[in-house]
Amino acid sequence: MAWSERIKMKSKIKWAALGGLVLSFTSILVHLFLAKSSASLVMYSAVTAFTEDLSHFDGPIRKGAGYRRLWGKVNALEHLQPYANPRSTPYLVPNKQNNGFIYAKIHGGFEKIRTSICDLVAVARLLNATLVIPEIQQSLQSKGVSSSFKSFSYLYDEEHFVEALASDVIVIKSLPSHLMEGRKQKQYPIFKPKGSSSPKFYLREVLPKLKSAKVIGLILNDGGGLQPILPSSLVEYQRLRCRVGFHVLRFRAEILEVAHQMVVRLQGSGQPYIAYHPGLKRETLAYHGCAELFQDIHTELIQYRRAQMIKQGLVKEELSVDSYARRGNGSCPLMPEEVGLLLRAMGYPPRTRIYLAGSETFGGQRVLIPLRAMYANLVDRTSLCSKQELANVIGWENQLPMDSYVFPSKSSAKQPKEDWKRAGPRPRPLPPPPDRPIYRHEKEGWYGWIAEKDSEPDPSPNDLRDQAHRLLWDALDYIVSLKADTFFPGFDNDGSGSADFSSLVMGHRLFDMASTRTYRPDRKYLTELLNTTSDHIYRPPRNWTLAVREHLNKSMGEDGLMKGFRRVKPKSFLAHPLPECLCTTIKRADLMQLQKSSKYKTIYEGQYECPNGIARAGSRESSDDDAETQEDETETDIVESDESSQAETIPSMEQDEEMDPDD
Repeated sequence: MAWSERIKMKSKIKWAALGGLVLSFTSILVHLFLAKSSASLVMYSAVTAFTEDLSHFDGPIRKGAGYRRLWGKVNALEHLQPYANPRSTPYLVPNKQNNGFIYAKIHGGFEKIRTSICDLVAVARLLNATLVIPEIQQSLQSKGVSSSFKSFSYLYDEEHFVEALASDVIVIKSLPSHLMEGRKQKQYPIFKPKGSSSPKFYLREVLPKLKSAKVIGLILNDGGGLQPILPSSLVEYQRLRCRVGFHVLRFRAEILEVAHQMVVRLQGSGQPYIAYHPGLKRETLAYHGCAELFQDIHTELIQYRRAQMIKQGLVKEELSVDSYARRGNGSCPLMPEEVGLLLRAMGYPPRTRIYLAGSETFGGQRVLIPLRAMYANLVDRTSLCSKQELANVIGWENQLPMDSYVFPSKSSAKQPKEDWKRAGPRPRPLPPPPDRPIYRHEKEGWYGWIAEKDSEPDPSPNDLRDQAHRLLWDALDYIVSLKADTFFPGFDNDGSGSADFSSLVMGHRLFDMASTRTYRPDRKYLTELLNTTSDHIYRPPRNWTLAVREHLNKSMGEDGLMKGFRRVKPKSFLAHPLPECLCTTIKRADLMQLQKSSKYKTIYEGQYECPNGIARAGSRESSDDDAETQEDETETDIVESDESSQAETIPSMEQDEEMDPDD
């Protein structure tokens, strides 16, 4: 009996063990399935935490005085409305029996492409020519990008481009077949206009060749092909530029879809967000001589690029300049840490959502550490989108071989002895370390060449593909920046060179809705402010904080527009399309009075009263909300709204006691 019970017990143990093995195996299969199905959402995990962190609200957001001070509309600019329609009568529709065809190749990054296309359309209208959809060389140079999108369609919607310009310029997708052979054989004249080319250049030099050859080619390198400010007789060409830049150039559907999802996630739970573009690009830093703001290898890389610019004639200065003096006169971008301190001084809480725009931030994550420490909800496209969503924007691409590192050639056995003889008297060096392999992770990266070579290597196929991808990332960032509740530029090209990313965003936001909060900081003044409190920058005195708030609030209004009119517009019309492309809801009689008496008459001069039907883009807060939140108004609000305040002065550090920037 005991023996049979022992057998039964063993049998039960075996069955239990077998059941445990089956359950374990099933659990492993389930976990593998879940891991595989959620692999594409790994990048999106940051969004989940980001949303949960800021979604704990008992009710709707109370838009009181404090909220309006940080996120509200700029009342002084609410009267400006977008209106770029033709105003000349009659505005002739283009005729197919015109002077010929223009085809173009556009070189450069996102900003130069956008500016060049706008100028190209205006030139085609000026010469009464049919425009062939331009070729974007940044995508054509990379043989590894998706074959689904070629050249122009890599960024923009071709069909919309053709249809939207039907009343302005005849646009075709390619040259007629009987003319294509002549282009292949280079029979047609080709021009390389500069970004500052005048209309007279096209009418005197280009138009005769167009009439004789019927086809000409343009190569645009300088971020445009037409001078920014045209004579008053050509004001309709300025409006045409606005229509192209702000209406006609629509991104393709895949880009718009993902960008819309990013905006929805950023505005989850009804939260506002700031879009911040650092402007830390290697080209910008090299052009303005800001190398010493960085360390070690980054300084070398900037100086190498600056030396190239000097050889090309783009920079007419010495190679080595005082970067801190350049920073002091406002030529260098604000560093992310400085931007974080300015946002703290404005009163933005630590959990504010900040979107980091820009496909390239020179210096990498290291320069963003101080800003991330102040504002933990600093996100970019990689933390807002899954890998699959970004892949949908890129499209299907062939896999390219990995870049292989080429080891430097070994010197002969006699070479060290000859080097030793030529070196002269010195202490005997230690023997070299034993040879070991150089691993890939030690050399991988765009800066690995600088330790081994004197010249930068030619871009590899993977590098060319990455350059093309940056166009797509910039397009996503452009849309997210336009939709942002607040935009803060770390750098905008306010006096030299063509428009940069921030300048185009600021111009587009001015056109779409001028009253949105777009900071236009004076970097020279802010740098002086930052220098005055450098010893205790994280706990500045109260008068310093109020000076920052006063300056930044003024920069969003008429003061900022005045500075933009003087510094930005002469370099890029799209960065400041006022007054040609906007109208005002101010009545004509009041407008005439403003033009005579206001200190901002430069802004109001030439403005056009909006026709009937152009409604206000935004309205002020309701009177009920105002009555409800009158008690919340603080001394700071009164200081900021005081239009009779004196000119900006750098506050003395001995005037006030220290204060909490979040006070």
